[in-house]
Amino acid sequence: MAQYIVSARKYRPDTFETLVGQDNIAQTLKNSIVRGQLAHAYLFCGPRGVGKTSTARIFAKTINCTSPSPDMEPCGECESCRSFAEGRSYCIHELDAASNNGVDDIKALMDQVRIPPQVGRYSVYIIDEVHMLSQSAFNAFLKTLEEPPAHAIFILATTEKHKILPTILSRCQTYDFNRITVDNIVKNLRGIASKESINIDDESLHVIATKADGAMRDALTIFDQTVAFCGTDVKYQDVLKNLNVLDYEYSFSLVEAFLKGDYPTALLKFDEILAKGFNALHFIAALSSHFRDLIVSRSAGLDALLELPESLKAKYQEQAGRCPLKFLYDALSVTTACETGYKASVNPRLHIEFTLMRLSMLMSPLAASPSAVSAAPVGQAPAIAPAATPAAAPVAARVQPAAEPQPVPADSPMPVQPKSDIRPAADSAAQQEPVHGGAPASAPVPAPAPQDEARAEGPKVRRTRASRTGQSSLSIKSLTEVKEKVEAAPEIIAGKVELTEDVIRQKWQELAGVYASKPRLANTISTAVLSSEDSPEGKIVTFKVLNEAQKDWIREKCLHELEGNFQRLTGAAVRLRVDVMPSEEKGPIAYLPGEKAMDLMAQNEEVKNLVSDFGLDIK
Repeated sequence: MAQYIVSARKYRPDTFETLVGQDNIAQTLKNSIVRGQLAHAYLFCGPRGVGKTSTARIFAKTINCTSPSPDMEPCGECESCRSFAEGRSYCIHELDAASNNGVDDIKALMDQVRIPPQVGRYSVYIIDEVHMLSQSAFNAFLKTLEEPPAHAIFILATTEKHKILPTILSRCQTYDFNRITVDNIVKNLRGIASKESINIDDESLHVIATKADGAMRDALTIFDQTVAFCGTDVKYQDVLKNLNVLDYEYSFSLVEAFLKGDYPTALLKFDEILAKGFNALHFIAALSSHFRDLIVSRSAGLDALLELPESLKAKYQEQAGRCPLKFLYDALSVTTACETGYKASVNPRLHIEFTLMRLSMLMSPLAASPSAVSAAPVGQAPAIAPAATPAAAPVAARVQPAAEPQPVPADSPMPVQPKSDIRPAADSAAQQEPVHGGAPASAPVPAPAPQDEARAEGPKVRRTRASRTGQSSLSIKSLTEVKEKVEAAPEIIAGKVELTEDVIRQKWQELAGVYASKPRLANTISTAVLSSEDSPEGKIVTFKVLNEAQKDWIREKCLHELEGNFQRLTGAAVRLRVDVMPSEEKGPIAYLPGEKAMDLMAQNEEVKNLVSDFGLDIK
């Protein structure tokens, strides 16, 4: 039986033409050979398995070839090419710097450099993993690298360019090797499979290429492993099983469950995936990639960004056509937030299961309601979804005249509300009261204005959700207090209060009271200087704080929440801006304890009397 050679060695590139995925570097080296512009030192850097050492060998063989082809490929027939192929060449030397990284090894190399080549024109020294050389070895190598003999050419190869001394980098021509694309890996593997008489489909080749992560050597190793497991007839499911790769079908079926709001199916699928031994974090990362590919598939001009076989591309396009773009965007936001918080979670499984339930609710009517509070990652306040308001003619608050209750006809499609019910029209559409006899009653009224409907319904749904969840987070408490203040002022809901400067200042102080549980934020709000202006978008209120640090913190952390709460207090679409108070408006700032005590006494007469009565020392 013939000796077995792994594919990574058997099909290692030996010409520039067989080099995969590095066409620009191959062309540059060919041109330098044709023009006779050879440098004395080259640095090949890039990820593992992309062809750095193979390119160095091909280049060394080509410059010593006595009869290269017109396109600068080694002939393979001359004495130099044959000696290199048989491993007995005395003009091409390889040194592994990982195991020969001392000063003595470099000094031995320098002594060898002085010997001219016996066959060929150049002595080529390929130093692999050059970043492993010690500091003293680098220093001993500098002078020789800068002024080598005319017949010596150095080719340094490394995966960690940042570890090489700048003095070494400045003496070399640097070539950065790229990761090999999935398509190039698939094309190369397909050719190898044809030569080896192995039957394998494109889906399996794409799985292998994706698993290789841009490294051709890794792809060939995985290919050999797959063939050893499956034989010459490779099936897609066998490849997934052997490589422990999550099938695309799981992602497709999960998205179908999300579109239907079927969270039980999503949870069962996740349990099945865990039972097969897949990592939970890798699962959520695969789901994020799936949503990304669906977004890309919605645009025909982005096909180049999909590294998938044609059969899968068609399937992605079909599912993407049934997914609203907002759903895909929101879903990707949820999954990426889940990845971020996974390691900090105490219960990782529950963390992902909650994410799957959130994804299942994205298409539900509750998620599109005006007052739906979207869950946020740990440590952030929940974001209030914008109100989805139907088109309706604006109506003012109406008061129904008092009258006797009307009987309900037996064939009436809906109960009739008694005309004695007196309430604003925006509120009457969302409430029902029983008539005499216990039957629920409601009167058909004109559709409320979009803004009135959002104001009326928002607090009601928030109250129900807060009471149901029973959470005690500060953000929910703030929403509850805002709700109580808005409900206590029905004239604001009806749009009867004009946003004058006095009203804005009054509501601003109420906003500070909402954040009483956060004293620093409440103090910042209460001491801010307000100014307002009208714009086509509505009223803009600018509040000025003491310094840039406060401004940056509010803008990054809580400006959106402040704006939402202030809008609910005022009942209008008010936009907030934060700015820094000019120095002339700040006045004296109390820093020392005595200064703060004097400031407190000036503001509060009772404190001043207390200090005087007890003879307290305020210094």
